[in-house]
Amino acid sequence: MEEKMKHLEMIQGVINRMASNSFMLKGWAVTLVAGIFALVGNDNENIYNIIAYIPIIVFWGLDSFYLLQERLYRGLYEKVRLLDNSDIDFSMKATEAEFGSEVNNLFSCIISETELYFYFPLAIFCTIIIIFS
Repeated sequence: MEEKMKHLEMIQGVINRMASNSFMLKGWAVTLVAGIFALVGNDNENIYNIIAYIPIIVFWGLDSFYLLQERLYRGLYEKVRLLDNSDIDFSMKATEAEFGSEVNNLFSCIISETELYFYFPLAIFCTIIIIFS
């Protein structure tokens, strides 16, 4: 039982890091978008307005990747949880081929509620600021 608990703790540590990375990326996305608008100021050139969307797109993709990794490791956690103690091999391999499903793919993570409800309103907010500036 000790081996199973150690393996589950290792997997849980990875899941926690993925969730922490996702939280930090959301903070960085807001900070960079606000910083871009602060630096641009009242300059109404379209190129500066388009630059504000770049962090949103990049961080949305990266955040979705971390969400996918977190979901894959949750699948590994479930697999290890159900294993017998004698079958524990301390493998940390969580691939999309083994744990992928309809919800465990990148596109599903991109349109997940946690991603869509954060990054889409941020993009709408940028659009509103661009229109009114």
